[in-house]
Formats: sequence, structure tokens, C-alpha cells
Amino acid sequence: METENHTMVTEFIILGLTKDLTLCSILFVVFLGIYVSTILGNISIIMLIQRSPQLHTPMYLFLSHLAFVDIGYSTSITPVMIVSFLKERTTIPATGCIAQLCTAVTLGTTECFLLAAMAYDRYVAICSPLLYPTHMSLRVCFILLVASYLGGCVNASSFTGCLLSLTFCGPNKINHFFCDLLPLVKLSCTHIYVAEISPAISSGSIVVLTLFVIVVSYLYILHSILKMRSTRGRHKAFSTCTSHLTTVTLFYGTVTFVYVMPKSSCSPDHIKVVSVFYTVVIPFLNPLIYSLRNRDVKEALRKWMARTHWSC
Repeated sequence: METENHTMVTEFIILGLTKDLTLCSILFVVFLGIYVSTILGNISIIMLIQRSPQLHTPMYLFLSHLAFVDIGYSTSITPVMIVSFLKERTTIPATGCIAQLCTAVTLGTTECFLLAAMAYDRYVAICSPLLYPTHMSLRVCFILLVASYLGGCVNASSFTGCLLSLTFCGPNKINHFFCDLLPLVKLSCTHIYVAEISPAISSGSIVVLTLFVIVVSYLYILHSILKMRSTRGRHKAFSTCTSHLTTVTLFYGTVTFVYVMPKSSCSPDHIKVVSVFYTVVIPFLNPLIYSLRNRDVKEALRKWMARTHWSC
């Protein structure tokens, strides 16, 4: 199909992280190992939570969904990046590009809401322990989970709508390792201001809202911990939050760098490197963070391994 003597783009070329052949070989092995470890680690977290009665609590229900989201998030992006290390020219159909962006935005946004829900759970558990069974009932947890996934879908719809409103009839080389919106907007031969600003407003609002919930929750938690007379009690209360705080810091820190900081202050290569962290590395690190820094998970893992050993 042709419009104004320009051939409409039907596929995009993913430029990837680098074209250095030696570096590509090294990165292929590294990221393949990270991806396999991500899948195995997050599946292990889900199975451990399902098979350990002591982990059948709201906090670990949210954690199991976080692991599920990380599997999907990593799978929507990492395989394309791994393939780009092996092929001189990595192409993706326009429909595949839209699907990848929609999936990544849906799951990335869902992760924001899940992290906020986990912060609220810690707030109720530490600040209002007697009301915990009521405020974090199964019904409340279900509502929070549905709202998280629904929020992801709503945000993704704004990105998809923006992408569908653009016309691509010129260059088709995406200077990234996946179909992110900003590199795609740069390739468009039509510029619709409202379509470009809508995803930014939607994503910015969600980041601000979820981060506000997290910060306020932890301010109340810190206030409650400081009021505790027992040093052991303070340590125990704070230890239940460290793994979640670590994940929040890593995720929001990298996302803010890519989507909030002025684009003139960082080059496309810097954005690509930082993007690797929140799309590939963080889903890999989350199972390690929650297994190495969480006493309940370590204890459940020890019992699970002991049962497995005796059954063999």
C-alpha cells in the first residue's frame, strides 16, 4: 500500500544493543543465562508459595503474582533481544511490534500496582495488626489483584491507541532492543501531539500514584517502628520490608531514569542500557531478593528441600 509516494512500513528492524560480533557472542551467553534463570527462579517462587502453608498470606499471594508478571514481562522482551545477538538483521512485523509494546506496558504497569499493594499490605500488618484479617481479607486481595491487572490493561490501551494513530512510511530501524514507544514515535512520518502526550500522562499518573502509596505506607511504617520499645521488635518489623524496598528502589529508579528524566540529558545508548535493568535484570533479581533477604521464604525453602530430600 502506498500513500503520498511512500511505501507503508509492514515490519521493523531491531538494531539491538550492539553490532560488535565479539560482544554479541558474550551478551548472547549472558542474557540467555539470565533469561533461563529468570524463568526457573520465578516458577520456583510460585511453586514454593503454593506448596508452603506458612506462605499462604496476602503478602505472598501478591509475590506469586509478581513472579508471574516478571515471567511474562521478561518473555515479551528478552527472546527478541537474544535473537538479535545471533542475527545480522532482526526484523519484527508491525503487528508483532504492537503486541510486544502492549504486553510489556500491561505487565510493567501491573508490576507498579502490585508493588503498591504489597506496600499497603506491610502498612496494615505493622501499623494495624489487629485489623489485618479484616483489611487484607481474601475479598480485598482479590480486588487489589484485579485492579492491578486492569490498571495495566488501561495504560496499555493508551500506548496502543497512540501507536495505531501514527503512520510509518519512512525509516523502519528501531534504535532499541525492543519495540518501545519513544523510538517508534521518532520513526513516524505523522506527528499527533495528543497521541504522543497521552501515554506520558497515563504512565506518569500511574507512577506518581503508586509511588505515593508506597512512600506514604512506608512513612507510617517507619513511624510505627520508631515507636516500638523493643529493639528486636523493630528489627523484625523492618526485616519484613527490606526485600520489598529493594525491589521498589531498583524498579522505580530505572523506570524514572528512562521515562521521567529529560531526554536531552541522556543518549539513546544510555537509555538502552538502563532499560536492560528494568526489563531483564530486575525480573531476574526479584526471586533472589525475596529468597535471600526474606526469612519466611528461606525457612519455607529449607522445609521444602528437606521434604523433597526425604521423599527421594
